[in-house]
Amino acid sequence: MATRKSSILYEFLKGLWRDNPVLRMLLGLCPTLAVTNSAINGLSMGIAVIFTLTMSSILVSLIRKVIPRQVRIPTFIVIIATFVTVADRTMAAFFPLISKALGPYVPLIVVNCIILGRQEAFSSKNPVHMAIADALGMSIGFTLTLTVLGIVRELLGSGTIFSIQVMPESFDTWLVMILPPGAFLTLGLMIGFANWINKKIGLEKK
Repeated sequence: MATRKSSILYEFLKGLWRDNPVLRMLLGLCPTLAVTNSAINGLSMGIAVIFTLTMSSILVSLIRKVIPRQVRIPTFIVIIATFVTVADRTMAAFFPLISKALGPYVPLIVVNCIILGRQEAFSSKNPVHMAIADALGMSIGFTLTLTVLGIVRELLGSGTIFSIQVMPESFDTWLVMILPPGAFLTLGLMIGFANWINKKIGLEKK
Protein backbone atom coordinates (compact mmCIF):
# COMPACT_ATOMS: atom_id res chain seq x y z
CA MET A 1 0.00 0.00 0.00
CA ALA A 2 2.84 2.35 0.89
CA THR A 3 4.51 1.62 -2.45
CA ARG A 4 1.30 2.32 -4.31
CA LYS A 5 0.81 5.66 -2.59
CA SER A 6 4.39 6.70 -3.16
CA SER A 7 4.23 6.06 -6.92
CA ILE A 8 4.41 9.18 -9.10
CA LEU A 9 2.60 7.31 -11.88
CA TYR A 10 -0.21 6.33 -9.50
CA GLU A 11 -0.66 9.92 -8.30
CA PHE A 12 -0.86 11.08 -11.93
CA LEU A 13 -3.17 8.38 -13.24
CA LYS A 14 -5.67 8.49 -10.37
CA GLY A 15 -6.92 11.90 -11.48
CA LEU A 16 -7.58 10.75 -15.03
CA TRP A 17 -10.17 8.14 -14.06
CA ARG A 18 -10.21 6.51 -10.59
CA ASP A 19 -10.50 9.86 -8.75
CA ASN A 20 -11.57 12.03 -11.67
CA PRO A 21 -12.69 15.31 -10.04
CA VAL A 22 -15.87 15.63 -12.13
CA LEU A 23 -16.98 12.08 -12.92
CA ARG A 24 -16.01 10.48 -9.59
CA MET A 25 -15.88 13.24 -6.96
CA LEU A 26 -18.44 15.62 -8.52
CA LEU A 27 -16.24 18.67 -7.88
CA GLY A 28 -16.00 21.85 -9.95
CA LEU A 29 -19.49 21.40 -11.36
CA CYS A 30 -20.26 25.15 -11.77
CA PRO A 31 -17.73 25.75 -14.60
CA THR A 32 -18.36 22.23 -15.88
CA LEU A 33 -22.03 22.99 -16.49
CA ALA A 34 -21.68 26.67 -17.39
CA VAL A 35 -18.93 26.87 -20.01
CA THR A 36 -19.18 23.60 -21.93
CA ASN A 37 -21.63 24.77 -24.60
CA SER A 38 -18.71 24.40 -27.02
CA ALA A 39 -15.57 22.27 -27.18
CA ILE A 40 -13.18 25.24 -27.27
CA ASN A 41 -14.73 26.73 -24.14
CA GLY A 42 -14.36 23.45 -22.25
CA LEU A 43 -10.75 23.02 -23.40
CA SER A 44 -9.85 26.64 -22.57
CA MET A 45 -11.26 26.41 -19.06
CA GLY A 46 -9.36 23.16 -18.59
CA ILE A 47 -6.05 24.72 -19.67
CA ALA A 48 -6.58 27.59 -17.21
CA VAL A 49 -7.15 25.02 -14.44
CA ILE A 50 -4.06 23.00 -15.47
CA PHE A 51 -1.88 26.12 -15.18
CA THR A 52 -3.40 27.35 -11.92
CA LEU A 53 -3.49 23.97 -10.13
CA THR A 54 0.02 22.94 -11.18
CA MET A 55 1.70 26.25 -10.30
CA SER A 56 -0.20 26.57 -7.01
CA SER A 57 0.68 22.99 -6.02
CA ILE A 58 4.38 23.58 -6.73
CA LEU A 59 4.50 26.72 -4.60
CA VAL A 60 2.41 25.30 -1.75
CA SER A 61 4.55 22.17 -1.64
CA LEU A 62 7.78 24.22 -1.62
CA ILE A 63 6.71 26.39 1.34
CA ARG A 64 4.56 23.82 3.17
CA LYS A 65 6.95 23.59 6.13
CA VAL A 66 6.98 27.34 6.80
CA ILE A 67 3.23 28.02 6.52
CA PRO A 68 1.67 28.28 10.02
CA ARG A 69 -1.21 25.83 10.25
CA GLN A 70 -3.57 28.54 11.52
CA VAL A 71 -3.25 30.61 8.32
CA ARG A 72 -2.81 27.85 5.76
CA ILE A 73 -6.21 28.37 4.03
CA PRO A 74 -5.79 32.17 3.54
CA THR A 75 -2.26 31.49 2.31
CA PHE A 76 -3.50 28.92 -0.20
CA ILE A 77 -6.16 31.34 -1.46
CA VAL A 78 -3.62 34.16 -1.96
CA ILE A 79 -1.33 31.81 -3.92
CA ILE A 80 -4.19 30.48 -6.05
CA ALA A 81 -5.54 34.00 -6.70
CA THR A 82 -2.12 35.10 -7.95
CA PHE A 83 -1.97 32.40 -10.60
CA VAL A 84 -5.65 32.80 -11.51
CA THR A 85 -4.99 36.49 -12.19
CA VAL A 86 -2.06 35.58 -14.45
CA ALA A 87 -4.24 33.08 -16.37
CA ASP A 88 -7.19 35.46 -16.61
CA ARG A 89 -5.18 38.48 -17.83
CA THR A 90 -3.17 36.36 -20.29
CA MET A 91 -6.36 34.93 -21.76
CA ALA A 92 -7.94 38.40 -21.99
CA ALA A 93 -4.86 39.79 -23.77
CA PHE A 94 -4.28 37.02 -26.31
CA PHE A 95 -7.68 35.29 -26.61
CA PRO A 96 -10.28 38.02 -25.95
CA LEU A 97 -13.19 36.16 -27.56
CA ILE A 98 -12.64 33.06 -25.43
CA SER A 99 -12.11 35.22 -22.34
CA LYS A 100 -15.43 36.94 -23.00
CA ALA A 101 -17.19 33.62 -23.59
CA LEU A 102 -15.90 32.16 -20.30
CA GLY A 103 -16.96 35.33 -18.46
CA PRO A 104 -16.55 35.29 -14.67
CA TYR A 105 -15.78 31.58 -14.50
CA VAL A 106 -12.02 32.06 -14.96
CA PRO A 107 -11.70 34.46 -11.98
CA LEU A 108 -13.92 32.09 -10.00
CA ILE A 109 -11.21 29.43 -10.27
CA VAL A 110 -9.93 31.07 -7.07
CA VAL A 111 -12.70 29.35 -5.13
CA ASN A 112 -12.78 26.19 -7.25
CA CYS A 113 -13.04 23.33 -4.76
CA ILE A 114 -10.76 21.12 -6.87
CA ILE A 115 -7.80 23.50 -6.60
CA LEU A 116 -8.21 24.50 -2.95
CA GLY A 117 -8.97 20.90 -2.02
CA ARG A 118 -5.78 19.56 -3.63
CA GLN A 119 -3.68 22.10 -1.72
CA GLU A 120 -5.24 21.12 1.60
CA ALA A 121 -5.38 17.36 0.98
CA PHE A 122 -2.19 16.74 -0.96
CA SER A 123 0.29 19.51 -1.88
CA SER A 124 0.65 20.80 1.68
CA LYS A 125 1.63 17.29 2.84
CA ASN A 126 3.83 15.99 0.01
CA PRO A 127 7.11 16.85 -1.78
CA VAL A 128 7.14 18.84 -5.02
CA HIS A 129 7.46 15.96 -7.49
CA MET A 130 4.43 14.21 -5.98
CA ALA A 131 2.44 17.47 -5.89
CA ILE A 132 3.16 18.03 -9.59
CA ALA A 133 2.03 14.50 -10.50
CA ASP A 134 -1.18 14.90 -8.48
CA ALA A 135 -1.92 18.36 -9.92
CA LEU A 136 -1.32 17.33 -13.53
CA GLY A 137 -3.43 14.18 -13.19
CA MET A 138 -6.35 15.96 -11.56
CA SER A 139 -6.32 18.97 -13.90
CA ILE A 140 -5.87 16.92 -17.08
CA GLY A 141 -8.71 14.63 -15.96
CA PHE A 142 -10.84 17.75 -15.42
CA THR A 143 -9.85 19.13 -18.84
CA LEU A 144 -10.61 15.89 -20.70
CA THR A 145 -14.04 15.68 -19.08
CA LEU A 146 -14.93 19.28 -19.96
CA THR A 147 -13.65 18.88 -23.52
CA VAL A 148 -15.65 15.69 -24.15
CA LEU A 149 -18.73 17.31 -22.61
CA GLY A 150 -18.24 20.35 -24.85
CA ILE A 151 -17.76 18.19 -27.95
CA VAL A 152 -21.00 16.27 -27.36
CA ARG A 153 -23.03 19.43 -26.65
CA GLU A 154 -21.58 21.37 -29.59
CA LEU A 155 -22.00 18.45 -31.99
CA LEU A 156 -25.66 17.91 -31.18
CA GLY A 157 -26.49 21.57 -30.50
CA SER A 158 -24.69 23.22 -33.42
CA GLY A 159 -23.55 20.39 -35.70
CA THR A 160 -19.90 21.41 -35.28
CA ILE A 161 -16.81 20.40 -33.27
CA PHE A 162 -14.32 23.18 -32.48
CA SER A 163 -16.43 25.32 -34.89
CA ILE A 164 -15.77 22.89 -37.77
CA GLN A 165 -18.92 21.67 -39.48
CA VAL A 166 -19.25 17.92 -38.92
CA MET A 167 -22.93 17.08 -39.23
CA PRO A 168 -24.65 17.34 -42.65
CA GLU A 169 -26.67 20.45 -43.38
CA SER A 170 -29.82 18.35 -43.21
CA PHE A 171 -29.13 17.62 -39.52
CA ASP A 172 -31.74 19.27 -37.32
CA THR A 173 -29.71 20.65 -34.39
CA TRP A 174 -30.89 20.16 -30.82
CA LEU A 175 -31.02 23.65 -29.34
CA VAL A 176 -31.47 22.24 -25.84
CA MET A 177 -27.93 20.83 -25.91
CA ILE A 178 -26.28 24.28 -25.86
CA LEU A 179 -28.65 25.47 -23.14
CA PRO A 180 -28.29 24.66 -19.41
CA PRO A 181 -30.61 21.59 -19.52
CA GLY A 182 -28.30 20.08 -22.15
CA ALA A 183 -25.37 20.42 -19.75
CA PHE A 184 -27.20 18.61 -16.95
CA LEU A 185 -28.45 15.88 -19.29
CA THR A 186 -25.07 15.22 -20.92
CA LEU A 187 -23.10 15.29 -17.67
CA GLY A 188 -25.60 12.96 -16.04
CA LEU A 189 -25.25 10.48 -18.89
CA MET A 190 -21.43 10.71 -18.72
CA ILE A 191 -21.43 10.05 -14.96
CA GLY A 192 -23.81 7.12 -15.43
CA PHE A 193 -21.62 5.70 -18.19
CA ALA A 194 -18.49 6.10 -16.05
CA ASN A 195 -20.19 4.30 -13.14
CA TRP A 196 -21.25 1.49 -15.48
CA ILE A 197 -17.66 1.06 -16.71
CA ASN A 198 -16.34 1.09 -13.14
CA LYS A 199 -18.72 -1.68 -12.16
CA LYS A 200 -17.63 -3.71 -15.16
CA ILE A 201 -13.93 -3.38 -14.30
CA GLY A 202 -14.46 -3.78 -10.55
CA LEU A 203 -13.62 -0.23 -9.42
CA GLU A 204 -17.05 0.27 -7.91
CA LYS A 205 -18.97 -2.10 -5.66
CA LYS A 206 -22.14 -3.53 -7.16
